[in-house]
Amino acid sequence: MGWGVFAIFFLVPDISLFGYALGPKIGSALYKTAHSYLIPLLILGVSLYLKEPSLLAAGLIWTAHIGFDRMLGYGLKYGAGFGVTHLGLIGRHRKTP
Repeated sequence: MGWGVFAIFFLVPDISLFGYALGPKIGSALYKTAHSYLIPLLILGVSLYLKEPSLLAAGLIWTAHIGFDRMLGYGLKYGAGFGVTHLGLIGRHRKTP
């Protein structure tokens, strides 16, 4: 597996953003599901139990994506809209002085 594969799989959780086309509640639910640590940690556990390197890579890449998003300030979304997160307001929802 090379860097190209890493880059592609690194962006896969952001497919959940298309849920916002169906409304903020559905979009936030899909985004929260794809950006919660629960599923990648389960995948990592299964990969260690089964000794499956491809699952290990998937879990690590997914975890890296979530950490990167948190570092940029993109937290888990609330149903009020994309810019309302558990880390605070982002984008045009943010109040500027």
